[in-house]
Amino acid sequence: MSAGQISEGPGCITWWGFSPACDLMDMGEERCKGEVNVLLVGSADLRHILKTMAGLQDSERLHVWVVESSMEVIARQLLLLYLTLMPQESMGNKEKTEVFLELFGNSEIRSQTAETLKCAASQLLLSVTELQETPTHSCLNTTQLKFRERDELARIFKAWLQPQPSSSVLMPKAWDYRVRQHLGRRYNCKSGSFDWDLIMKLHEKGVRIHFRAFSLSVAFLFCQNDTCYLQCGVISKHEYVRWRERGLAFEMREGAYQITNPTLISSRVFNQQGNKVALRGYWGDIVSSPFLAFGIETNDQSLLKKQNGQHIKTAQDVSFANVQMLFQALSSQQSCCSDTAAAEPTDRKSVGIRGKCVTR
Repeated sequence: MSAGQISEGPGCITWWGFSPACDLMDMGEERCKGEVNVLLVGSADLRHILKTMAGLQDSERLHVWVVESSMEVIARQLLLLYLTLMPQESMGNKEKTEVFLELFGNSEIRSQTAETLKCAASQLLLSVTELQETPTHSCLNTTQLKFRERDELARIFKAWLQPQPSSSVLMPKAWDYRVRQHLGRRYNCKSGSFDWDLIMKLHEKGVRIHFRAFSLSVAFLFCQNDTCYLQCGVISKHEYVRWRERGLAFEMREGAYQITNPTLISSRVFNQQGNKVALRGYWGDIVSSPFLAFGIETNDQSLLKKQNGQHIKTAQDVSFANVQMLFQALSSQQSCCSDTAAAEPTDRKSVGIRGKCVTR
């Protein structure tokens, strides 16, 4: 258990997954062939979709149905997928990887990333407000959403474009509030609490996963039946403590990370004197970290090498290498989301993403 109140650690909304990415086409004894429909419920992010898209073969067709309990999560998935599908002419793979990881796991972002976010939000706003039966993007389909859910998506994208100064959330204060609520009286010795969570929880216990979901050679702490515990020793103390204190997971440039990441802001309903009050703030994970999604396993074993018992690389390095490798694989494939791809024969590989929100 973590050194704090358990209920406050994970938060009430899941912005990222707590397990590494896996190929959805290769989950069983044999790889799925032909046309496959996959339902993802509460996956929180795009890690499984990205890895599956990057590994698609010529004869495979994939349709992913995404169900989430919050429209903010669906909006983030649409944003990250939009960035993923941007052509190299608009943004190179290295820059795309940096922007993707910043928006994915940082509480505060650079000004350049904020401008990219606004451009993407404006395009996504058009895609959900246009009234038509067919999807505006051959790889995205929001037609299953109700009109009130589309309106909610439009409201979220508008908030990303033009945050209201009177209702804007200062991320440092919002993050510090969550840490204080989580640690309570241990806040004054928070560095020791952070170190305890890293060493005793992530390094010693690892992350529980299903063994059949991973076909690559990874380092397990121990296995029982089909359940294994994946090592998280590559997460360094410096980067973990930095994230626990500021919410800054990926610091890849020397620029100033001072602009609140609006994609991590959501509402939480509290009971105040018998009345329900919705407060805007950061209500996501403050314990496990976004490193678990892309930063603890890799096909490149050189990234997991140790020297004097310590990892040479960090979880940020592994995350950057993994995401960049996925983007390179996608860019090397013929675009599956262009208008011309929709007119090609059905034996070519393609991907369809459909969103749906189910309220709790």
